[in-house]
Amino acid sequence: MYPVSSQKRSWTFANETQLASFRVEQNTKYIEQHVAEARANNCEVNEYFLSPAEERLLLKRYEIHLADFCGRFDPPMPKCVVGTAFHYFKRFYLNNTPMDYHPKEILATCVFVACKIEEFNVSINQFVNNIKGDRNKATDIVLSNELLLIGQLNFYLTIHNPFRPIEGFIIDIKTRSKMQNPERLRPHIDSFIDATFYTDACLLHTPSQIGLAAVLHAASKEQENLDSYVTELLFVAARDKLPALIDAVRKIRIMVKQYQPPDRDQVKAIEKKLDRCRNQANNPVSELYKERLRRLYTDEDDIPADDASFHIADVSSDTSAMNISQ
Repeated sequence: MYPVSSQKRSWTFANETQLASFRVEQNTKYIEQHVAEARANNCEVNEYFLSPAEERLLLKRYEIHLADFCGRFDPPMPKCVVGTAFHYFKRFYLNNTPMDYHPKEILATCVFVACKIEEFNVSINQFVNNIKGDRNKATDIVLSNELLLIGQLNFYLTIHNPFRPIEGFIIDIKTRSKMQNPERLRPHIDSFIDATFYTDACLLHTPSQIGLAAVLHAASKEQENLDSYVTELLFVAARDKLPALIDAVRKIRIMVKQYQPPDRDQVKAIEKKLDRCRNQANNPVSELYKERLRRLYTDEDDIPADDASFHIADVSSDTSAMNISQ
């Protein structure tokens, strides 16, 4: 249950300011560790490295890639897998900066691990069949990042999505409210939940709050009013909690309304900048990374150096699936 879950205890935060501070901290830490690289390239720090604002724009673009990939997945992917993958992606980049781990190398791994956790049984071969490009390289990327991702999530992998609370609300509305045919709310609910994935709602609010916000949004789209249902039926025995709930629902709806997709040209410029300032020790095509891998394999597993190969995932919003290439 969510009230006693690791999600509430470790991954639900007080406000957007707190999230911003985590992201700035990771950005600052990376720059401090790599500032010599900017000097070696005769660049100012702010010209060489990504700013926190640039990182946010970049990650917003890759969240769109994530949704597109899941939406085109064959076989069709359950909604819970999509929600869980978004949780993982957002959590990972609270503890890391895109300059350290490129989002195109983390995105597919988030989806693959979400498939496992939500028991959507697809093999790695089935999974990479949804990826354009060299599928052997795609397999390398996903499997080599799997333990990294799990570790960065502190091994807290169970996700409470808003889908179950939504089903509870729909059943309760059918049973106790006067609304005719509550099933007509579902398309609006689904589109609202999809929109929340692009915000930080899942890091700030409970699944039931997000679910109720979606239901109330859908009711307003259908020109229905559920205020009396909420105040007189849903919270009749806990009126003291009603103000906090109303405030949470209002904030969630504002977050969705205010979301703006990132400008593609601006993101392309950021990606060019990232290619220069990213951590080469974590870049699977860099010689530094390959040498480190050779030493690791030779020392610990006695695997020949020539057997070690890792590759970059390249996600393009203009294609029908994720594309992986060097």
